[in-house]
Formats: sequence, C-alpha cells, structure tokens
Amino acid sequence: MTSALRNNAATRRTPGRFILWMALFSTVFAGFIALGNWQVRRESWKLKLIHNVNARVHAPAVAAPGPATWSRIEKGHLQYLHVSLKGRFLDAMPTLVHGTSDFGYGYWVMAPFETDRGFVVLVNRGYIPAALPGTPGFGRAMSPPEKTTLTGLLRLSEPGGGFLRPNQPHADQWYSRDVAAIGAAWGLSADRVAPYFVDADATTTRAGGPVAGLTRIHFRNAHVGYAITWYLLALSTLLGAGLIIRDELQARHPSSAVTD
Repeated sequence: MTSALRNNAATRRTPGRFILWMALFSTVFAGFIALGNWQVRRESWKLKLIHNVNARVHAPAVAAPGPATWSRIEKGHLQYLHVSLKGRFLDAMPTLVHGTSDFGYGYWVMAPFETDRGFVVLVNRGYIPAALPGTPGFGRAMSPPEKTTLTGLLRLSEPGGGFLRPNQPHADQWYSRDVAAIGAAWGLSADRVAPYFVDADATTTRAGGPVAGLTRIHFRNAHVGYAITWYLLALSTLLGAGLIIRDELQARHPSSAVTD
C-alpha cells in the first residue's frame, strides 16, 4: 500500500513543474547576487566620495567658481570645495533661514556678497539665536560694508524649503537656503547670482555676530550592511532550492521497502 502511494506521488510530479521551480530560484538567486554586487560598488563609490570631500575641505582655499564653471556646480560637482571670496557685502537686510545648530534653534544669516569679479554669492554668515534679530542695529552688524576677503565651504542650493515647511518669500519666512529664491527676493538678476552659497569659515566670526564654521559633513554609509543582507538572501535561496531538489530526488527514487 505505502509503495503504491509513493509510486503515485512520483507519477504526479512532472518534470516541467520542477524546471519551473528551478528557473524561479535561479532568477531570484541571480537578482540577490546582482543587488549585493551593486551595494559593493556603491560602497566603493561612497568611500571615494568621502575621501574627495575631505580633501576639498582641508585643502587651501581657491577662488570661488565664476560663471564659466557654474554648470558643473548645478550638476552636483564641487560640493564642500574650500573657496575664497574678495569683495563686499551688499547693503541689504540679511535673510534669516530657520535652522538648528549645536547651539540650539535659531537662524542662519544669509547675506549677499558682491565679488570683485562682478557676480554675487550668497554667504551663510553663521548661526544666531532666535532672539537676536530684534536687537538694535542688527542688519548692519550682520553685513559689514567694508571690503573684505573671506573663506568658506561651497554648498549646493536647497530649493523649495524644509520638510512640510515650504519657503514663503512673500512673508519673508525661509526654511531652506534656496539661492535662486533668496536672490530673487533681493531683486538680483538670476544670471548675476552664483548657483551655490558659501558657509563662512569660523575665522569670520565676530563678537556679537553670527557663529560661523558650523558646517556638518556627514555621509551615511550602510552599503556593507545592505550587501551582506542581499548575499544572505541569496544563500537562503540556495538552501530553498536544495530542499526542492532533495524532495524531487526522493520522489523519483522512493524506498524499495514494501509494506503490506
């Protein structure tokens, strides 16, 4: 009786169904391996990016990019390049952008800086506490009129606003350092304003003024963990395929023992 049941089970198994299972496992296995390999490549790319950024940050300052190279910046290149600017701050009330720093909640002071090369760069003078804007002489203290040279890190524009908090230029409420929008609010022509802003170095900090040099540089790097996860899933797929193969072999070669 038992022998007959096993023979019937073996008869019901078709080669096509087994092949279909093997094709499915092979596809899934190949997909997991490809994803793991992709994360390995991403890890290599991220390490190279971190190395390049660290090299830019600690390198001597170079002249801030002019209009001839702005297209490279708009494509995401030169982030955190250590640059220098020569010129003077324009006589304009600085724009205050809501933000937080190691000192707590407050504002980033964004002021237009006209370079001696003719274009304007938005400069992040640094952090101020929320209560400071109401003090007498605030605007002029934030944007000294004398000609100066300053250094800082090149940063990419932050269009739109913060999370669930869009910028409101008409109300002078800013939640991100949107270069184009802030330049337009100042009445500056778009072709005159650089498509980046500069975080001023700590050396530009003045008593009673914004605290500069607070740029945070952090790149999340979890690609190794992701790669291990995909490779473990690939291994699990192999184990699953092994179980299917074992069952198929047992079905095709049942025990010769017969029970009456």
